[in-house]
Amino acid sequence: MIRFEHSEHLLLLLLIPVLILLFRAVLRWKKTTVKKIGDEALVMQLIRGFSPKKYRARFVIVLLSFGCLIIAAANLQSATQAEKINRQGIDVMIALDVSRSMLAADIKPSRLERSKQFISKLMNRLENDRVGLVIFAGRAYMQMPLTSDHTAAGLYVSNAGPDAVPTQGTVIADALRTANSGFNAKDKKYKAVVLITDGEDHDEQALKTAKQLAGNGVVIHTIGVGSTQGSPILNPITGESRRDLHGNIVISRLNEQELTDIAHAANGIYQQLNDIETVTDKITAQFAGMEQKTIQDNRLLNYRSFFQWFLALAFAGLAGELFISEKKKIR
Repeated sequence: MIRFEHSEHLLLLLLIPVLILLFRAVLRWKKTTVKKIGDEALVMQLIRGFSPKKYRARFVIVLLSFGCLIIAAANLQSATQAEKINRQGIDVMIALDVSRSMLAADIKPSRLERSKQFISKLMNRLENDRVGLVIFAGRAYMQMPLTSDHTAAGLYVSNAGPDAVPTQGTVIADALRTANSGFNAKDKKYKAVVLITDGEDHDEQALKTAKQLAGNGVVIHTIGVGSTQGSPILNPITGESRRDLHGNIVISRLNEQELTDIAHAANGIYQQLNDIETVTDKITAQFAGMEQKTIQDNRLLNYRSFFQWFLALAFAGLAGELFISEKKKIR
């Protein structure tokens, strides 16, 4: 397996076409300058000791050396050893509501930020389990399929927000179906969904979908975010409360009844997200009581780096370029 340890440095390779264009611009400028000085034949006679070929050769060497330096910084690597790791665990799909109602601040700092804090705490407890992420508002999207790389999962969670889903609303049924699509259809157990939302659902199919998933062996735990008293939804840009068509301030309230019904229909539990530690303990206890399956990973243990070869080529090229004279022999 070949990889770049710091692949972000490869973006610097985009500078190479820019440098080529600049070099061509310099060549055109030189030609134009020769014509402006005076008689072109006379000027060419005066600079007959200059070698355009060597001038171009020096540029090509510098350009190649620059490319080698970038590849050295990115550090090309190859895997030298791999190990298969077997562990017991389950598959967990997290469905996170990122609709604008999740920006309400009836719990601090906001419903969405509190949900992210809970997910981070939960994933730290799921060391032996595979985790996937679905985000939803007016539509649901598979943000990340099931993976054992919890660090990558954490990055996806931290970037989740209302801007990631162009269609607003809250369609829980679509989120559950999308989460279910991430599981192995052949498994009739070992599967759990953690649905995190304020429950302001505009889809009457949520409970029916939950029952269908339960029939396929999926356990659904629901996490209610917010308060039953409700809270205005602030516009993050203007800081003003959202209003309906009649000018009234929109109040977003936690719909506990729907989330409780969904959890009971799919053999799960409902928890209101007040204390993150307590809710995490209860959800992980539910996971621990489920039947586990063997999850196999191929983990690469050692990599061989090749940056030193590209670094040596770059320095050799830059050093060699200094000894190339732009003069040519005149007969």
